[in-house]
Amino acid sequence: MELSANISLAECVKSQTALRMKIDNTPNVDQIAALKQLALAVLQPVRERFERPLVIGSGFRCAALCTAIGSKTTSQHRMGQAADFEIPGIPNPAVAKFIRDNLSFDQLILEYYDPEEGTNSGWIHCSYVSSERNRDEVLTINNNGTFEGLLGV
Repeated sequence: MELSANISLAECVKSQTALRMKIDNTPNVDQIAALKQLALAVLQPVRERFERPLVIGSGFRCAALCTAIGSKTTSQHRMGQAADFEIPGIPNPAVAKFIRDNLSFDQLILEYYDPEEGTNSGWIHCSYVSSERNRDEVLTINNNGTFEGLLGV
């Protein structure tokens, strides 16, 4: 099932942990609808801007998968509203800056980016609820804690 022109449901639910632990990570109808909104509002525009495929490290997570990886079961990933991703060869801060400056989102987090480790260290977490309910919250998380805004961008 395609969620947008270049984003599939399969890549948004794929999880090595779920496969290894035999966890059924299948979203319900509401979660698929939320994933589609996320794909159309954030993931597809990012794909089009940078003209390269996204690598989604974590998209939808069912409750059992959240528990297995130590995530909260209230995570936006569980609702189908969030994805962690990167674009190989494009610096994560550049992708995060594009999202911050051009797209509607609920939460944007540049996670564990270290400029000394190279272009794709860390990842980008981005969530989308709806254009009326998005918080436009921008954060950086690194080994020193959580900070408002995109550090170093």
